[in-house]
Amino acid sequence: MLAARAAVLALGLALAAAPAAQAHRAWLKPQTTILSGEQGFVAVDAGISDVPFLADHQPMRLDGLTIVGPDGVERAPQNPATGKLRSTFDAALPKPGTYRVAAVTQGAMASYKLGEETKRWRGSAAELASAIPAGATEVKVTESVRRIETFMTLGAPNATALKPSGKGLEFEFITHPSDLAAGAPAQFRLLLDGKPAAGVDVDFVLGETRYRATGVERTVKSAADGRVKITWPEAGMYWVEAIVRDDQASIPGAQRSASYVATLEVQPN
Repeated sequence: MLAARAAVLALGLALAAAPAAQAHRAWLKPQTTILSGEQGFVAVDAGISDVPFLADHQPMRLDGLTIVGPDGVERAPQNPATGKLRSTFDAALPKPGTYRVAAVTQGAMASYKLGEETKRWRGSAAELASAIPAGATEVKVTESVRRIETFMTLGAPNATALKPSGKGLEFEFITHPSDLAAGAPAQFRLLLDGKPAAGVDVDFVLGETRYRATGVERTVKSAADGRVKITWPEAGMYWVEAIVRDDQASIPGAQRSASYVATLEVQPN
């Protein structure tokens, strides 16, 4: 009996510790993604944590956050606030159609040696030139281009807000984000600077699984034409991520890390 209890306790500790091995994940989580009526509001949380949508680490800053409406017009978030563990804001939906909420950021990271000491720096590309001191050696610079987004539809869906920007890594929605259902197939095209991104791993993680013994995760590799196909194993909010590293940075001599994160709601079938 004692041995059995010890085994159960060890398993519980292992499960509790498992998320710590994962990288911190940034996310936007709307309270709902499909609404009816002529106008509405959606409350959105924004955080960074090991487990998607569990606000237990730190808030996501709301820099660069925009809301594009079904008419293509950009709107600012309402009532933004940042707390200890998460940020929050309201997305106003003044007319029917599909809305894209996106936080797009671009910055630079550098490491270098000054004498025998290794230094690290993070900031904007414009600050980079003055941030690296004279005499620095082994300078390595990475440009980070990140897009984090989610979607919501009031009434009948449309596709105006879903048009790709052609910058960085992003999804082209072959299946509309309001048409996702458990057990049903869905297709997206992964684009890098507006062109199909082939052979890239795209992770799909079901969030809010703190009371499960095991999580629900799928990794799908994009095809030659950038297509990503998935059949949703069950309903819920999914955290989606893809990362591409290449030498196409806008900073001369730097490497680029382009990442895409989306929150997609899959409805019960």
